[in-house]
Amino acid sequence: MENSSIRLIIVEDDMDFTFLIRQMLKNEPDLELVGHASSRDEAIKLAQELKPHIVLMDLNLSSTKLDGVEASREIRRTTNAKVIILTSFEDPKIVIEASKNSFASGYVFKSQFELIPDSIRRTAKGHTPQEYLINSLILAELSPAEQAIFNSMLGREVATLSSQKTIANQKTSIFKKLGIKNQAELIHIFGELTML
Repeated sequence: MENSSIRLIIVEDDMDFTFLIRQMLKNEPDLELVGHASSRDEAIKLAQELKPHIVLMDLNLSSTKLDGVEASREIRRTTNAKVIILTSFEDPKIVIEASKNSFASGYVFKSQFELIPDSIRRTAKGHTPQEYLINSLILAELSPAEQAIFNSMLGREVATLSSQKTIANQKTSIFKKLGIKNQAELIHIFGELTML
């Protein structure tokens, strides 16, 4: 990513806020806005087609639910894009839960609008403290035995005395707890982070 621009899409249904982001990005030559979506399905399609480095995702794309979480999960599962949650909710409990459930790499409160460019750059260039925190909280849902199997599925050296049947059951439990389908998704989402 060194001498190239960081490609991003905005997923936001508030057109005024989208306008503000677009205006801000005009002053950031290394940040290239390649698309905008305002719904869950449109966001997933756009991310798959345009292959951005970063997706700025509004947590609440409709008035009734946190559908940005669902869109983020699907984008993380099916693309190499990292997701930064944008939210007007400033309740830490809601934001942390949403970040965990969406496999986000970070979050920015809309009231901290001026932090968006730096958050994009830091997230695109590597793993941020927020990303490590979010992933630690995700993995805290696993038992110690499941964490060992999780690391084993990522190709890390792990000593285990469990039978093959127990290991298979633990893998199934890991997939269920994390809401992923298989080991390929696990590697895609968590493979670059070295945490446990």
